[in-house]
Amino acid sequence: MTSTLMPATRPHHAIARALLMAAMLLISLLSGTSAFARDDGQWQIMNARYGTAQRNMDVTDRLRELARRDDRVRVSNEFFGNDPAYGQTKTLRIYARSRDGQTRTFEFPEGSVIDGNDFTGWRGGEWGQGGGNGGWEGGGGGRDDGAYAILGARYGIPDASIDVTGRLRELARRDARVRVTNDLFRDDPAVGRTKTLRIFARDRANGQIRTFEYREGSWIDGSQFSGWGRGDWGQAGWNGGWDGRPGSGSGGGYNPGRDQLTIVRATYGSGLRSIDVTDRLRNISRGGSLDVRVDNDLAGRDPAYGESKTLRVVYRVGRGRDQSAEAREGDRMRLP
Repeated sequence: MTSTLMPATRPHHAIARALLMAAMLLISLLSGTSAFARDDGQWQIMNARYGTAQRNMDVTDRLRELARRDDRVRVSNEFFGNDPAYGQTKTLRIYARSRDGQTRTFEFPEGSVIDGNDFTGWRGGEWGQGGGNGGWEGGGGGRDDGAYAILGARYGIPDASIDVTGRLRELARRDARVRVTNDLFRDDPAVGRTKTLRIFARDRANGQIRTFEYREGSWIDGSQFSGWGRGDWGQAGWNGGWDGRPGSGSGGGYNPGRDQLTIVRATYGSGLRSIDVTDRLRNISRGGSLDVRVDNDLAGRDPAYGESKTLRVVYRVGRGRDQSAEAREGDRMRLP
């Protein structure tokens, strides 16, 4: 009895196993097809930023890494490897473009989950490589293409200021908004006094020069300046000085070179108790005229306490010979 039943049941088991394997294969194929379709969303990501309006960072590359691992990503400091605004609730902003060219900003509060199915090529990571450094208010390149082209920037007061064009360019590449502080510019050109950042820019529409002023502690919104996030500005040799006027000529704020003031060397103090202030005076003048009050604030300290000090400067105008000038503490030094 047993010998006649066993052979009869084997074909049924084989058929059942074959049907099960076929079903699993079909489910796998359908799942793969569905996943492929769901990874082909309506919106193409241009870039992404994480933080607050005042403090945020570009997380496009990091988001691309996360997207390749999972369809759904939870927004958190740990995921992005940084906390750009400690103690504040942050938001992830994804800037995207539709197939018909429309732009849209997707916002995901800290702790929420991103569903990558809305975006084309989410898992493939083939997005976010086309620029779009417009900062927090708009990820598209147009927001980084403001009405004014920056020529240069100075930080300080009329009597003592430093050129911060290069440093501001570094900061602009990191963030769309920058707060004006001594720490940010790594120097205090007028200790104990409220300073101002002056940005000199040309109106792209009519060519007129305009001065933008930002008091110490205020915020700069880079969206109004052309190429802010790219940093491709302020490299044309602007030499307008604090008041925006060039050292000579009518070059619209550019230094023509012929009458450029060069600080060769400068010292401040009394006899052997003197310190070198060449770099400080070069920053204050930057090729234009020099007009500065001689005091300890200029040097950043008192090199000869209790003694009367003197500022001694060797300078050159254009390609002329070296000249020297002196001014005692409490007086003003005006060159040339």
